[in-house]
Amino acid sequence: MSSQLTATPRDIPLQNLYQLLQPITSSKASFNNWGQSFYCAPLAIFEPENEFQCELILELARREGKSVKAAGVGHSPSDLACTNEYMLRTTKLNRLLEVNVEKHYVVAQGGITLHDLHAQLGVYNLAMTNVGSISDQTLAGIITTATHGSGIEYGVISTHVIGLTLLLANGTRVFCSRNERPDLFIATICGLGATGLILSIQLEVEPAFRLKEIQESMSFDDFIHRFDKLVYSAQHVRFWWFPASDTPKNPVGGWWWHTFLGYHVTQLFLFIARYFLFLNTWISHYTCWLIKKQTVGVDDSHRIFNVDCRYPQHTTEWAIPFEEAQCCLSELRNWLEKESEDPNGIRPHVPVEIRFSAPDNIWLSPSYGQRTCWIGIVQYK
Repeated sequence: MSSQLTATPRDIPLQNLYQLLQPITSSKASFNNWGQSFYCAPLAIFEPENEFQCELILELARREGKSVKAAGVGHSPSDLACTNEYMLRTTKLNRLLEVNVEKHYVVAQGGITLHDLHAQLGVYNLAMTNVGSISDQTLAGIITTATHGSGIEYGVISTHVIGLTLLLANGTRVFCSRNERPDLFIATICGLGATGLILSIQLEVEPAFRLKEIQESMSFDDFIHRFDKLVYSAQHVRFWWFPASDTPKNPVGGWWWHTFLGYHVTQLFLFIARYFLFLNTWISHYTCWLIKKQTVGVDDSHRIFNVDCRYPQHTTEWAIPFEEAQCCLSELRNWLEKESEDPNGIRPHVPVEIRFSAPDNIWLSPSYGQRTCWIGIVQYK
């Protein structure tokens, strides 16, 4: 009995490996991302509940000559997680392991979602420093993709990582940080999962705070003319651009305004516009009309950072050097105007989301060494 307890995965016979992994092997070996834009049928999908099971999965892959792709909740709009070999879902590796209120850091397993992390941080009166527009993703997912929020003086969320515990492809478990194995650390915090499986993350946090959000509409020309001043006008600034209406903002309101008109009616219009493209221009005017008034909101930080992602969608986002952002946005507007003049031209859905981040030194980060303007475009399904 004692020899079994001290056995390493390499010592376990292959048939025993199959038996140990059977309880965490999904009965349905298929995967869709959240936007339902990519699908794959892995050879097997494993859902480990502890780190030892992760080691067993990698050992089986080594013996079978298979690769392993890690996937969280599948919220990436790309096919990054897709594979026809082994998939490791991290959603059950979702515990908060350590909280240090005095030193302002926590340690959490990589599969915890940001929604759950916000709730657990709130118990200790703590919060993440910056958050993107959604909190559906896993913590490891946002770290390995250098996910960002908005704020020209705030780096991508990976810049708040203090240290990582990784399971390497050879089964070795290692800790890395800016001081310990720094090359591995920098490669991992925007490594797209290529350096190993992120088991746990030591994350810098801060005392819980609330944000005041002021939303107002302006013309595109005014936006471009005051671009630098607006970007630096608050800690966190973002814009929603409605090209057909030439206006940047975000919808708020009660059930009738926000849920019925802003969600259900808009969804119906978007569905119809799949077959009658000219309606997309009218929808842009309609949604802009819904949010034309100035609004002010105060709430917990993550609730202000997050927005309702609404419907399944195709998404693309472009990282533009901040110094080129005004020119890029103006050119994009000119191109969209030309498309609108063409009866068969593109009619983009709205809004176009525009956000910002500070420079960092993460090798694969789009913000490496430069301030960045992020331009996100969606097409609802």
